[in-house]
Amino acid sequence: MAKFKIPATPPTSNKTIRFPNDVIAEVEQAIAGKDCTFSAFVIAAVKAALEDLKEE
Repeated sequence: MAKFKIPATPPTSNKTIRFPNDVIAEVEQAIAGKDCTFSAFVIAAVKAALEDLKEE
């Protein structure tokens, strides 16, 4: 059995960005009832987009 390690929180910075209202509504609908925040969803989406760009 692997030993438990307390996860490290990566360093973060604040960035203010504007989203179209329809995009905000779609994200909020997608995460409704799930254990996910708006920020976590956006971070995952951006990471996926960056990976896609690397593969091109």
